[in-house]
Amino acid sequence: MELEVRHLRALCAIADTGSLHRAARQLGVAQPSLSTQLRRIEQELGGALFVRARTGCRPTPLGRLVLSRARPLVADMRALVAEARAAAVGGAELRVGSTASKALAGWLRRLRGHGQDPTLHMNVSPNALLRMVADGQLDVAFVHEVEGCPLRIPPELRLRVLMEREPQFVSLPTDHPAAVKSEVRLRDLAEDRWMVDPTVDGEWDAVQRMFRAAGVNPHVLHGDYYTADALVATGEVVAVCQPTHADSPTMAVRRLHGDPLGVRLLLAARTETVLDGVYPALEEAYWEAARQAPAYREWLEHDGERQPPVPVLP
Repeated sequence: MELEVRHLRALCAIADTGSLHRAARQLGVAQPSLSTQLRRIEQELGGALFVRARTGCRPTPLGRLVLSRARPLVADMRALVAEARAAAVGGAELRVGSTASKALAGWLRRLRGHGQDPTLHMNVSPNALLRMVADGQLDVAFVHEVEGCPLRIPPELRLRVLMEREPQFVSLPTDHPAAVKSEVRLRDLAEDRWMVDPTVDGEWDAVQRMFRAAGVNPHVLHGDYYTADALVATGEVVAVCQPTHADSPTMAVRRLHGDPLGVRLLLAARTETVLDGVYPALEEAYWEAARQAPAYREWLEHDGERQPPVPVLP
C-alpha cells in the first residue's frame, strides 16, 4: 500500500480528536473502516502510531514523528486546492472564521466594501478555528483566548493582537436588584442561577476559578449563549457576556467588580500579507461596536489606560 494524502488526513483527524469514533465522524466514514485503514497504515510504516485506551487514542513516539511531517503536507494540499479553486473562478473569496463577536457584522461589511468576498464559518472553539487556518480550510480567524487557558496555536500561524485583555461583563435581568449599579460584585449574584457554555475552550474552567476566588458557589446551568440571552431576559439566569453586548429593555449589561475574567482577542492567518489586508477593517469594526455599548464605553474611558492606546470614543 502506498501512503496517500487521505491517509495522512486520517492520522491528523485521529490525533486532533483523540478518538477513532470522533475522527470517523469528522471524516464522514464508518469507524470500522477507519480502524482498518489505520492498521494498514501502521503495517506500511512498520509500527504503532497510536496507543489505544479506554480514554481515547494518543500518538506513540513514531506517531508524533509521522504527524510532524504529515500536518504540513495536509495543510499544503488543502491550501493548493483552495487557491486553485479561487483562481479557477477568478474570485477574491476570503474564508473567514470567528467565534461570536459583535464586531463581525461591521467587519464583513467593511471587507465587502474593500472589494473582498468574505464567507463566514462560526465555531465556539477557537482551537478548532486555528487548526482550520493552519490546515488551509480558512484564510483568517478572529478568536478569543480565555485568560488562564492558553490556546493551542499552530506554529505556522501569524497573529495580531486586537485586545491584550478584554474584560468580560455580566448580563442580568433589568429588574435584578444589582442592575441599579454600574458595577456588580460576584457576591451580589451568588444566589442566582448562572448559565455557562462549557463547549467554549477554557470558558468553564475560567468561570470556576472566578467563583472560587470570590468565595461563591452559585448554581450553574450549561447551555449556549443564545439560550442564555433568552433566559436572562425572562429572569431565569445571569451570564458572563462580552463587554460589547448592549443593554436591551429586558437585559442589563454590567461590569464585574475587579474585572475578574478577561480574554485576549487575536486575529490569525498563515501570512502577514493576509493579516495586513483584513486587520484594519476588524479594528474599525471592533471600536464601532465598543462605541455602541454604554457599559464598555464607560470602562474604556475610565480604565482603558491599562490597555494599549485605543481610538478616541467620540
